[in-house]
Amino acid sequence: MAVKIKPFYDKVLVKRVESEQKSAGGIIIPDSAQEKTQIGIVEATGEGKLLADGSIRPLKVKAGDRVVFGKYSGTEIKFDGEEYLITKEEELLGIIEK
Repeated sequence: MAVKIKPFYDKVLVKRVESEQKSAGGIIIPDSAQEKTQIGIVEATGEGKLLADGSIRPLKVKAGDRVVFGKYSGTEIKFDGEEYLITKEEELLGIIEK
């Protein structure tokens, strides 16, 4: 299903990757004890960063990239029953390469 949210300018729409339900030792971790993961998949991006001279610099991330973001980055939203994060590209910490 295609996401129906198109971020403006240098904003990026990220869907968090689900965290592990078990520890390395095989212990099941309850939802209440789990921290939200700081890794996600870019679902959509804006057209680029608006510069002072009016030009637009394209973003380095693209839809499908796996990224790391800060614990308090962006704004969490709920849309069509799914949770997303909208953040500026500059708040992303990096792209995870395979």
